[in-house]
Formats: sequence, C-alpha cells, structure tokens
Amino acid sequence: MAKALAAARNGDFETALSIWEPLARTGHARAQNNIGACFAGGLGVTRDADLAHRWLSLAAEAGDPVGQRNLASLLFKGEGVAPDYKRASDLYRKAAEQNDVAAQDMLSWMLLEGDLVEPDFAEARRWALAAAKNGSASSMTRLGMLYHNAIGVARDPVEAVYWWARGARAGDPDGQAMIGAACHLGSGIDRDPIEAFAWLLRAREGGSALAAPFFDVVRVALDGEELKEAERRAALPLAETPVPLERTSGGSER
Repeated sequence: MAKALAAARNGDFETALSIWEPLARTGHARAQNNIGACFAGGLGVTRDADLAHRWLSLAAEAGDPVGQRNLASLLFKGEGVAPDYKRASDLYRKAAEQNDVAAQDMLSWMLLEGDLVEPDFAEARRWALAAAKNGSASSMTRLGMLYHNAIGVARDPVEAVYWWARGARAGDPDGQAMIGAACHLGSGIDRDPIEAFAWLLRAREGGSALAAPFFDVVRVALDGEELKEAERRAALPLAETPVPLERTSGGSER
C-alpha cells in the first residue's frame, strides 16, 4: 500500500492501480476506496461513475471511513449517479464518528443548510467543534459564524472572533475576511483599520467573497503609509500574524 500511495502521489496511477486491484478483489477496503476514487476522478482510468460507485460502496460497507466519505461525496454531488442527500449525510456521519475530519466538516455544513437534510444546530456545532479540534480551518470559521449569528448558541462577538482568528491563521479565506470585518467594525476585538485591511487583502487573495463588502470601504479610509503597512502585514507568514487566540468570554469548549 505504501508503494502504491507513493506512486499515486507521483502521478503514476498505472502502478498504483496494479497494486490496489488485486488487494481490492480480496476485500481490502482502503484499496477498494482508492480504486473508486480513481474512477470518480478519472485518475489513471477513464472516469466512470458506475464503477466509482461500485468500488466505493464496497469500501463503505466494509467500514472504511475514507470510502464512506468518498461515497457520500459522490452521492452529494450527483455526478453520474442520482443525488441522495440523506444517504450522503448518513455516510458522512459514519465517517465522522471514526474521526474523519473532512466528513466531520461536511456533516456540520449539511446540518446547517436546512434545504438538504433536516437542520440540527446542536449537532452542526458538535461536529464543527470536532473538526476544528482536528485542524479543519473551515470548521473553525463556521464556529465563529455560529456565535456571530447566534445560531444554536447565544450571540458572542468575542467567541466569534476567537474562532475566526483560528480559521484565519489556519488559512481559511472566509475566516480571514471575517477577522478583517471584525477589526474594521471593532466587534469582539479592538478596532484597527490597518489590521483589518491586511486580513481583507489575504481574504481577497484567497478568493473569499465575504471580503468584498468591506474591502473598498476599509481601503479608502487609509492613507498611503497605512496602505503600505497593511500590505506589509498581509505579506507576513500566517504564523507571525497577531490574532486573538485566547478567549476573554465564555467559550464553546468550557
């Protein structure tokens, strides 16, 4: 499996598939998942949704969390197969319960949407927190949104900033946009127009649409030297950025 994975990472899917196939046919769940993922993505083989579904189903039924998550993704997207959001959410949950961070993050998102599966804000928060603890930047940002919008929790601007800051530092563009907005408005954090624009620059570079309503408003309020300082800060490595990573309010982990 290690040799196959190394080959796949180098783009040599022919070698990887030659190793995975005999293992998959003897019931190796992760090999079954890997073959299914190749058919789903057209990696080394012609894209084939039916074969992707077949192999991923075998992996999922065997209890492989990655297989469960990948089958859920196939059913959620409905690419070549009929979309099935309920089954997708069930599979995400099974993978999430095995500590698969991507499944935890996606399940949290689905439980907030409401138009795909029955919304459950408490469960959405629970899985976002689990994913955040496992390093999911998008779930960190989502937790900030829950506290900002009072979704299933009391509104807490300081707690919102805490989670946005963690998401921002972890590289999530939406988290960066929201920290920028918070610094601009002075909500949950001291007002700092220069720091606000530095984060909004990062967010826009990362493609966050959430930066757009604030970007020009903050930019036009800065003079030339302040703009240069914001650009300098935006160019710093994320690990060196001064963001609030300590709570001064209640907190979702207390």
